[in-house]
Amino acid sequence: MNYDKYTCFLASRQGRVLTLTMNRPDDLNAVNKDMHDELGTIFYDAQLDDEADVIVLTGAGRAFSAGGDLAMMKRIADGSDEPMLRLVDAKRIVFSLLDLEKPIISAVNGHAMGLGATIALMCDTIFMSSKAKIGDPHVKIGVVAGDGGCVIWPQLIGYAKAKEYLMTGDPVDAVTAERMGLVNHVTEPEETLAKAQAFAQRLADGPTAAIRWTKVSANIGLKQLAHSIMDTSLAYEWLTFQHGNDHREAVTSFLEKREPKFTDR
Repeated sequence: MNYDKYTCFLASRQGRVLTLTMNRPDDLNAVNKDMHDELGTIFYDAQLDDEADVIVLTGAGRAFSAGGDLAMMKRIADGSDEPMLRLVDAKRIVFSLLDLEKPIISAVNGHAMGLGATIALMCDTIFMSSKAKIGDPHVKIGVVAGDGGCVIWPQLIGYAKAKEYLMTGDPVDAVTAERMGLVNHVTEPEETLAKAQAFAQRLADGPTAAIRWTKVSANIGLKQLAHSIMDTSLAYEWLTFQHGNDHREAVTSFLEKREPKFTDR
């Protein structure tokens, strides 16, 4: 499998371990339209990659992923007619991660926010830098946490804690995330990728068919849940993108470095 067609990802191999790196470091790997499109296909390509048994996912530079690209959101909020992120691609990102039969390990090298957090948490095992934070701040920009956060957070830490963090948008530091069961392992920052790759190699050296189908079995309930939630959560997210003033005010205030004044009721 050749990944040269991808402009927002780098691919490298160590034996049967494939490492995919989100590669927009100057923008903290924020998800613009190009990356959003590529996220909807790259995990399907990884599934078909006959040279890989285990996947590692990480980010280039200081962040894993800052989530949605705010500059793009600002243009859309101001009335740009450029294509908005397609909802079908938002579903493809989540379902392609859950459909991926091969183990996928996330190396959260830096902050993972919004969609970035969802992507990290949808992976099978999560290694997180001690200096990183993870959170789903959709509500802080005036939109519903529609792209998978409402699926995965409650399954990892329970509904009460999950709703607290989803409704406030507050980030979680690495130690707290590990204690709650949100992530598996906290690492020294310089060791995050190496630790994730070492674990991936352990799986690649194991009985890969048994490991793969154990993952498939464990994911059945999560996939059913995702299919029951995603259409509704994405529809509500789209509604808050398109109607009302809170999203526009949130994006504008963030770029102007001031507190937002929400008015929608």
